[in-house]
Amino acid sequence: MCLGIPGCIVSIDDAEDLLATVDVSGVRRQINISCVVDDAHPVDSCVGDWVLVHVGFAMSRINEAEAAETLRLLQELGDLQAELENMQARTDVAAEEQGE
Repeated sequence: MCLGIPGCIVSIDDAEDLLATVDVSGVRRQINISCVVDDAHPVDSCVGDWVLVHVGFAMSRINEAEAAETLRLLQELGDLQAELENMQARTDVAAEEQGE
C-alpha cells in the first residue's frame, strides 16, 4: 500500500532545485516540492503549507484540518509509525552516505 503522509513545509532548502524540508509528526526530511509550485503559489510562499508526501515528493496541498484528520486516522491504523520509521531509516542512510 502506498501512503501520502501529511507534512508541514518548514523551510525552503534550495529554491532553484525546488527542495524543502517537511515536518511529519516531528520527523524532518528534505522533499521535492515541484508538484505544488506554480505561478499562483511560488516557492517562497510554501513555508507553512501542509502537503501530502509520497516517496520524497509533495504531491498536493491540503489544509491543516485535513492533515490533522488524516494523521489521526493513520495513527489509529498503525501505519504512521511504520512509515515514520521507514522515513527515519532512509534519512539516516542518506546522512551516512553524505558523511554526516
